Amino acid sequence: LSGFLCPFCDRLIQEREAEVHLLKCFPGPQLSYNTDLLSRDSEECSICLEELVKGSLIARLPCLCIYHKSCIDSWCEVKPCCPQHP
Repeated sequence: LSGFLCPFCDRLIQEREAEVHLLKCFPGPQLSYNTDLLSRDSEECSICLEELVKGSLIARLPCLCIYHKSCIDSWCEVKPCCPQHP
């Protein structure tokens, strides 16, 4: 088997999977946001599609979109951008 050691996660990657792996593994810019408790019920979180209810821990992005904090944390592991404004 031919492959290479990923410089980001130190895993042995097969050549045919290299491009996809590197795109997923490459540490891109981090998405910054403020966290807060939602003061009133709002629309749904476009990541999990559940309602944003008063008292939920939310993340407010620079574009002013809001999501459940846990949802945007998971999203940012895959793609560090707003799901609605990529």
